[in-house]
Amino acid sequence: MADGLKKASEVTPAIKQDGGKLNAHGERMLSLAAALLLVACLFLAWRAYFYQEEGDPVASAMLAFERQNSLIVFSSRFEVVAESIDTRSFAGVDLLETRQATIIPASVDYRIDFSGIDEEAFAWDAEAETLTVTLPPLQTSRPNLDEAKARVFTEGVWVTRQAAQDLAANNSEQAERRALAFAKNPEILALARTAAREAVRQNLAIPLQVAGFENASVDVRFGDEPTDLPEAGVETELIR
Repeated sequence: MADGLKKASEVTPAIKQDGGKLNAHGERMLSLAAALLLVACLFLAWRAYFYQEEGDPVASAMLAFERQNSLIVFSSRFEVVAESIDTRSFAGVDLLETRQATIIPASVDYRIDFSGIDEEAFAWDAEAETLTVTLPPLQTSRPNLDEAKARVFTEGVWVTRQAAQDLAANNSEQAERRALAFAKNPEILALARTAAREAVRQNLAIPLQVAGFENASVDVRFGDEPTDLPEAGVETELIR
């Protein structure tokens, strides 16, 4: 029995006490795992806080336009003058003549219709980081006449009710035509286009930043416009 135990002890290797230390190979593997973990953590932190994937600037701009559909970029406020003459006859003889002049405040809005804009209206220069946008012609609203604040000057010995109604109706029609003509004045259109360019730039700034193009510039043009510069001296109000 004793001989059997002695032989077993000779076969079983003795256990050495190393204090729980790794050998050289184990230390290298542990260091490699720690390094890989550190690199992974740094990559995830950079991805979460610093990395910004660049998107498609044209798609971002089109999406911004689709969300608005149309945009009022400018409003022009002015006064128009209309004048009419009414003559009343009795027995074929002109006896009563009435003259009426009216000064009516008016306003016209200018807007851009984005619904018809497609991808061909955009051109992206990646090297210069410039987005060129070609806009459709500006659309003008029907003139809004503030007849409640109109100033009326009437000249005549006796103004019948029918004459007063006819004069007022005629002056209103004249005022609307003159307001529409004034709205298409080249100086006013130049101011409206300038306001439209700035409005489009502001509307595309954030979508381009979100797409990863923080330093991108936007060049806004109109497909039908001549070379024009806004001139001073016209009373207008910019819609912001």
